[in-house]
Amino acid sequence: MVQKKESSEKLTALFGLKIGNISSQLEEVGREFFCADNKLMDEDEVSDLSGEFVNLIAAMLGSKDPHKRTSPQFHALESFFSSLAQRMLMRGGNVEDVVRYAQQLQYNLIAVLEQDSGVAFTQSRSVLLFFAQLFDELIMAVFRTYLSERENTLKAQEEELRETSTPIAEIWDGVLTLPIIGTLDSSRTMLVMEALLSRIARDRSRAVVMDLTGVKNIDSQVSHHLIQMVRAVQLMGADAIITGIHPEIARALVSLNIDLSAVTTRASLSDGLKEAFLRMGIQVTQKSS
Repeated sequence: MVQKKESSEKLTALFGLKIGNISSQLEEVGREFFCADNKLMDEDEVSDLSGEFVNLIAAMLGSKDPHKRTSPQFHALESFFSSLAQRMLMRGGNVEDVVRYAQQLQYNLIAVLEQDSGVAFTQSRSVLLFFAQLFDELIMAVFRTYLSERENTLKAQEEELRETSTPIAEIWDGVLTLPIIGTLDSSRTMLVMEALLSRIARDRSRAVVMDLTGVKNIDSQVSHHLIQMVRAVQLMGADAIITGIHPEIARALVSLNIDLSAVTTRASLSDGLKEAFLRMGIQVTQKSS
């Protein structure tokens, strides 16, 4: 413990004397990683970044216990690297660059301290261990930020996929169309139902045409969900019309003993729209040329 304290005190004193020189030399590391090829930062931003990093290191070394990982000074360093990782990801960079940057900072920092002090810190086990443990923690902060950002991105993509998988459109006042494309499993059916009922309530729709032309397979559970969707639409005060049932789907529904007697079906989307217009008393005629 005494050796750790003495090493920290020596580093703190050296930082206080050479902080300007240390910051300027560490700028080269930032330029190499963020200015050279990918142009993620300009030189002024790198200069500010390096100065902030050195000041944070100096503040931590000058704290009551530089080895304490719950101190405000250490959390400030964690936030520095977390913010840097987030910034680089937003600019199209990658987490590997930030990790390599942190590792290079560690190596260069020790080299600069040795050069400015004439002390062989690389021969000091306590100093090397201090910096190794410190930067390991900081790199973990970078990875936590990366995982958090990735999770947020995946959630946003999932939400976007949900929206695009239920392309509900109002093609006339009070008439909605819902073309269902691809595999219709139970999970997706429930998402479609939720989106559809919300849209009916919002637009006060009176008719919904659900087109199954793009659906190739269906199972018993999905069939029941489909019937439930139709009944839910009817309970909302709207007419439900199913169109585009393939022969394979029709055979599957018959073999599953699904009762469609209360469901209005039409061969095509066009026929379904005509039925919806008819029920609403809308007459569509072709304009003569």
